[in-house]
Amino acid sequence: MNNFSQIDFIRSNTVVTRTPLLPEIALHLATEITPLWEATEDSLKESNVPPPYWAFAWPGGQAVARLVLDRPELVAGKSVLDFAAGTGLVGIAAKMAGAARVQSCDIDRFALSAIALNAESNGVDVKAVSADLVDRPLPGIDVVLAGDVCYEKPMADRVTAWLRAIAATGTLVLLGDPGRAYVPLSGIERVAQYSVPTSLELEDREMRETVIWRLLPEA
Repeated sequence: MNNFSQIDFIRSNTVVTRTPLLPEIALHLATEITPLWEATEDSLKESNVPPPYWAFAWPGGQAVARLVLDRPELVAGKSVLDFAAGTGLVGIAAKMAGAARVQSCDIDRFALSAIALNAESNGVDVKAVSADLVDRPLPGIDVVLAGDVCYEKPMADRVTAWLRAIAATGTLVLLGDPGRAYVPLSGIERVAQYSVPTSLELEDREMRETVIWRLLPEA
């Protein structure tokens, strides 16, 4: 499926909306989960396309986005990487908060199209990057922002080890986590906490207490 078809698919299966925590930002989001999942499976089952995580504003990302809007000094004038970006929400917030340059990275090509659409909807310039950056150095990046990356142990272990190495170079690394099972228990520093409204279709409760942690170089 080419980029034009991806964008058309996203527009057909989402609605431009805003979350209660982030009324400043408009996103193409799924308003009913099951129909989009079925549409993805029916239309793309032969293309090995992952589930449409890009169509939902996950609580970890919402909290990180709220933080940078509330505290723009964290990103203003800096080069920012929005890691595992999904909707691109975090990168969009960073750009709105005054970041000099924002790259939103995701390995799902549908996410890249969603990022482009969402950035356009908010009138900001965010570069969508398709690459697995884990275990690579990040020269020129001042801040790494990530939300909800600790929900599976293999990914959490790999990403945490890599981000600790990035933090050791002096880069600020912030993780938004709503209490996932594999968030590190040490080598983290609490920065802020937000109550994030959620859907029972996505989570096991209607409100997620979500903490933004600074990841330190040493566990």
